[in-house]
Amino acid sequence: MESLLASLVADELAEAVDPRVARMAAAIAAAHGRGATAVLFYGSCLRASQLDGLMLDFYLIVSDYGHAYGNRGLALANRLLPPNVFPFEADGLVAKYAVLSEADFARLASSRTRNVAVWARFAQPSRLVWSANEIARRRAVAAVAQAAPALIAAARPMLADSVGTMELWEQAFALTYGAELRAERRDRAGSVVAFDPERYRRFTGAALMAAGEPATIGRDGRVRFVRPLMEEDRRRGAREWARRRLEGKLLTLARLAKASATFAGGIDYLAWKINRHAGTAIAIRPWQRRHPLIGAISLLPRLWRKGAVR
Repeated sequence: MESLLASLVADELAEAVDPRVARMAAAIAAAHGRGATAVLFYGSCLRASQLDGLMLDFYLIVSDYGHAYGNRGLALANRLLPPNVFPFEADGLVAKYAVLSEADFARLASSRTRNVAVWARFAQPSRLVWSANEIARRRAVAAVAQAAPALIAAARPMLADSVGTMELWEQAFALTYGAELRAERRDRAGSVVAFDPERYRRFTGAALMAAGEPATIGRDGRVRFVRPLMEEDRRRGAREWARRRLEGKLLTLARLAKASATFAGGIDYLAWKINRHAGTAIAIRPWQRRHPLIGAISLLPRLWRKGAVR
């Protein structure tokens, strides 16, 4: 029997998107032949009313890295440090897509990993814009349905025993933004939730149940956890988030190093995203384009001082 949360996720994933998004997803899948099983659309562009001038975000899910690539090096890199990230253009739109195997996607979207990169993104709205068959669709739904419970379970030690519904999600997402090198405004978590508060109200009870966190939700919109946390639970949770922040930032740097070999123009995209989200005016110099990894790392001290990345 399908859980309430899985049903909510399935309905959300099936919502319509701009036809250009669907065509781009199909083209991304076609580029990886028989290895492709699903393509998910997510991120700020999903919330945008117009797509021109933006970079769309996709995840390509594949059955196996060996089937997805004709290049053993790319398959090995994806297996050792998932995901690989590539640029893509179609219909006058530009995008980037990350590649994960079905097994890695199911693992990284769940509480089986401390790293927030996947479950934090898919606890937010997304769309399944292409799938190879019904089995692939069901596997994608099952994987995405793990994300919101993973977020809530991880955030619970940092939440008060009574918290507003919107505050629960805002505080949880704020923790995840702090666990990566992100070029985001400090109010980013709040703006993500504020875009569709009804969606988060609809998901709250089902996500709490799936996370194994019994709670009541009052008419005042407050979530009251049935089991108050002990101080030691909170200290343990704080240590876990400190570890997530350290590991997450190191993983971001490692993935940046890998992307410098697979993502043409990656440093220009990095500058564009930082400027867009942090309100800066970074200009990339020619030597930084010739040596993108060193160039990207050279930006970090200045960006940290300005607060553009945290």
